[in-house]
Amino acid sequence: MPNTKELKNKYDAIVVGSGGAGLTAALQAHELGLNVVVLEKNEKTGGNTSRASSGMNASESLVQLDEGIIDNNRDFYEETLKGGGLLNDRAMLKYFVNHSALAISWLMKYGIRLTDLTITGGMSKKRAHRPASMEPVGFYLTSRMTTQVKKAGIDIFTGAKVTKLLQDAKKRVNGVEVETPDGIKTVKAKVVLLATGGFGASKDIIKKYRPDLVDYKTTNQPGATGDGLKLAEALDAQLMQMNFIQVHPTADTDNPHVYLIGEGLRGEGAILVNKNGQRFVNELSTRKIVSSAITNLHEDGAYLIFDSGVRAHFAAVEFYDQIGLVEHGTDLADLAKKIGVNGANLEKTIAAWNKSVATGKDKEFGRTTGMDRELDRGPYFAIHVHPAIHYTMGGIHINTETQVLDINGNVIDGLFAAGEVSGGLHGNNRIGGNSIAETVIFGRQAGIQMAKYVRESK
Repeated sequence: MPNTKELKNKYDAIVVGSGGAGLTAALQAHELGLNVVVLEKNEKTGGNTSRASSGMNASESLVQLDEGIIDNNRDFYEETLKGGGLLNDRAMLKYFVNHSALAISWLMKYGIRLTDLTITGGMSKKRAHRPASMEPVGFYLTSRMTTQVKKAGIDIFTGAKVTKLLQDAKKRVNGVEVETPDGIKTVKAKVVLLATGGFGASKDIIKKYRPDLVDYKTTNQPGATGDGLKLAEALDAQLMQMNFIQVHPTADTDNPHVYLIGEGLRGEGAILVNKNGQRFVNELSTRKIVSSAITNLHEDGAYLIFDSGVRAHFAAVEFYDQIGLVEHGTDLADLAKKIGVNGANLEKTIAAWNKSVATGKDKEFGRTTGMDRELDRGPYFAIHVHPAIHYTMGGIHINTETQVLDINGNVIDGLFAAGEVSGGLHGNNRIGGNSIAETVIFGRQAGIQMAKYVRESK
């Protein structure tokens, strides 16, 4: 990354944050002729996006048609609305769904090819697009986008923390103050985008809005401290739905570093069992339902169980195994002994599950998706999981043009926000695969709207 000494004092647009939303917006704004700078407080780019592992949801995509999947935007809209407890911002959701397939195609232009499909909880069709190599989608996306941003000649600085938004006499946002290793600098611009992510690693904000979750561990990177919310609030921006915090059902919390175990593993056929070796929930219900079911066991979490067939379809398992999160068993009895669950019951559970897969009917829990293969190929594997804070659905109130609204509902001129820093799209529960989609769809929209704003303010 360039040295912050090279940071100019004026640009057309400043993008704060280098996760999926920030990188997408920078590329899109650059395509439309803006001189853009990306400022990232961490030492490397990617933010929370780089930790995402399941996929990027889209409906009516060319990739789906190539796989013979006939989907429609209406179903995607209705299922996301239902998953969010009908509390989603309808206009935002409509824009999101209708621009999802376009976003997949736009990424292709930059060599970011999400051509494999899987399914996540709350969805009826395979909408989660991921790389054919099945490597985790987040790192695949952000590493390649960082390369594209540099290739485009866009200035991008790490170790640069924005501490204040600046306004002119007419209250238009016109720059930032930024802390760098070379001291505090003032950078002016015609427009500023907050793409700083959520507050899943901020104990103080979580304590304020959800004191019941303050002792939960988090899957977020340590930098997810709600900086953008604080910057926006200082300008009287409106925050919304701040108590809507998502707990992800499957995280490895046994180590100091919490690892998210991607929903795609269940999408490929993994099941959850309790200490008694029995299933206790439809594993692909919404995250809210599955998290509550695990918590209500009062058994120190649960176990994800899968076989070599599932493992072959979810490449992230190789990483989980490499860092010691995966228990191995030559057969189910061996696995049960290693993880301390009832072996006889586990064998019965798997036999019943395989029967459900064969008939396509899960009489016990009504699961209808992620049933493409029986668990019948040894060796068998298990991962110990607990729910953990994963995503903050609330945030800055924006409109479909990604403009930030103040406490009276008026647009704050020159200020935009996109990605997890914004609120409203997901309602009270985010569907797996929708966060990556949000960063690209609304990152693009932010880039487009910033270019429009700059053109009109000349």
